[in-house]
Amino acid sequence: MEISKIKLEDVDLFCYTKGPGMAQPLSVGALVIRTLSQLYKKPLIGVNHCVGHIEMGRVVTKADNPTILYVSGGNTQVIAYSEGKYRIFGETIDNAIGNCLDKVARLLNISNDPAPGYNIEQMAKKGKRFIEIPYIVKGMDVSFSGIVSFLEDIIKKKKNKNINKDLLENLTHEDICFSLQETIFAMLIEITERAMAHTGSKEVLLVGGVACNERLQEMMKIMAEERGGRVCAMDERYCIDNGAMIAYAGLLEFMSKGNKGISLEESTYTQRFRTDEVDVLWRK
Repeated sequence: MEISKIKLEDVDLFCYTKGPGMAQPLSVGALVIRTLSQLYKKPLIGVNHCVGHIEMGRVVTKADNPTILYVSGGNTQVIAYSEGKYRIFGETIDNAIGNCLDKVARLLNISNDPAPGYNIEQMAKKGKRFIEIPYIVKGMDVSFSGIVSFLEDIIKKKKNKNINKDLLENLTHEDICFSLQETIFAMLIEITERAMAHTGSKEVLLVGGVACNERLQEMMKIMAEERGGRVCAMDERYCIDNGAMIAYAGLLEFMSKGNKGISLEESTYTQRFRTDEVDVLWRK
């Protein structure tokens, strides 16, 4: 508001994240937005967090009808639009990829400043040795929990019949980060390519905090170009969670409903709000 030089009285619509997410922050957002809506007598709209990422990605990159890879601390999904909804083609069956990176970062005592995933990315650039770690793709879904357990055994040098002792010799943290990234990103690219083949799409849109990773963008670009397509990637301002994406997605929904908001009774929040539950009326 300082940058735009406007006041709250000038705002036409209040938008908030309805879900998914953690209950406490979601409840605060819903409480504040209801209060503002009542104080300034303006309509409000609840937005699906993932749809916010997708629509911000589409407007910034000018992607028309892309296959979407949504990768963040709490979510991992391959998505495409069909018949009024964003359909989930594949997803994680346990941990999200960002959560996987965070857990490995803690095991390696990697700093949270500025972010664990970013620091893993920088260390991976210095890795010189690739070790084979579990590659878990089940149909169109992926799994990361077993990878974390496997690396925990390596890092803590626990006995594991599946780990060759020769692997542990002269193995650096940089090598572990390099091997981790190459493996989990390859898993994501496999299921994304399969979704592209199914939909006939030539564009891949990367959204979510993990989509900032340059190596993921590079690997995805190789795959897309081999299929005659392109990668639509954003910088970290819009890859990571941001208010602009919620405002923009909320505006699209508001306009698609004939410039009508939701009632106070409807201004709820939910920890489990799946991407494919939203009626994407603005794309019909």
